[in-house]
Amino acid sequence: MKKKFRVYLRSFEPGDHLLLHKWRSDPEIAIPFSATMRFTSTLNEQKWLEDRVFDKNSVSCAICLKETDEFIGCIFISKIDMLHKNGVAGWFVGEKKHWGKGYATDALVLMLRHAFYDKGLERVWSGVFEDNMGSLKMAEKCGFKVEGLMRKAYYVDGSFKNSVVVGVLREDFEAVLADYEDIV
Repeated sequence: MKKKFRVYLRSFEPGDHLLLHKWRSDPEIAIPFSATMRFTSTLNEQKWLEDRVFDKNSVSCAICLKETDEFIGCIFISKIDMLHKNGVAGWFVGEKKHWGKGYATDALVLMLRHAFYDKGLERVWSGVFEDNMGSLKMAEKCGFKVEGLMRKAYYVDGSFKNSVVVGVLREDFEAVLADYEDIV
């Protein structure tokens, strides 16, 4: 039986900056995603959101539950290089009650489908903290393969962390997408 998507992706909307501010103010969310905890204002989040919306070299979306339309996280393909047909993926689920339920996996499959079939990319890569087993397993489910290790790439909470470089090619992703129902 094919998997059904339980989330959908949508463009960011002006009011989304308030939830983004809440999530970025929580070290449990902010540090695994961006390697740092910083104080930020809602005005800063609003500007960040506007910058993402108007960035022509990225696709930035809100992850929303199909059942309730709740905005639960974010997903991005940034640094899109149309010459070399690649980009960098990033994602997080900000609502903790939805962690570990596979919503980020569904969102990443949807974003990769867009990156490969609508944008025409050939490769998408990401860097994941070596100790973030959940994200590494999720990336593997989406067809990513380990490509390398960036040693001591990030300084987090007083010590250095390694970052695992993972990448997925369109041809690897086709098998993943075949496990899902058609997108309607």
